[in-house]
Amino acid sequence: MTDLTITRVLDAPRELVFRMWTDPDHLAHWWGPVGFTATSCTVNLAEGGKWRTCMSDGETEFWASGVYHEIVPPERLVFSFAWEEPEGSRGHDTLVTVVLSDLDGKTEMAFHQAIFETVAERDSHSEGWQSCFGRLVTHLGEHASDGSGR
Repeated sequence: MTDLTITRVLDAPRELVFRMWTDPDHLAHWWGPVGFTATSCTVNLAEGGKWRTCMSDGETEFWASGVYHEIVPPERLVFSFAWEEPEGSRGHDTLVTVVLSDLDGKTEMAFHQAIFETVAERDSHSEGWQSCFGRLVTHLGEHASDGSGR
């Protein structure tokens, strides 16, 4: 199977979780696995709008980008995702769907990414996203507790 599905229950309202996915200031805090820093993050949050991020481990930059296909605040976000190759071309495009469901003040986040070219590629993304989502939980905790969500 060359799809990736990850489901997490987050201790934050879905409006805040949605903002974490769509506000470049928030994305920069959790985008990338542990050990990486988002050094650039741009978002044109409109259907057909583009997003682009760069994450770095201090030695190498990894650029990814895509286009928003569907935006339904605060419950659904669909966008393409591809790594940018060093020579400037785009790698294989996948489609990411994030569905946020309200659970009495908490949020169930259902993340789906497809279709990968290989199982190894899918598994690599699974590791990366699991690490990112750990960072997302930490970042949410810093903002959900103060009530501002900013």
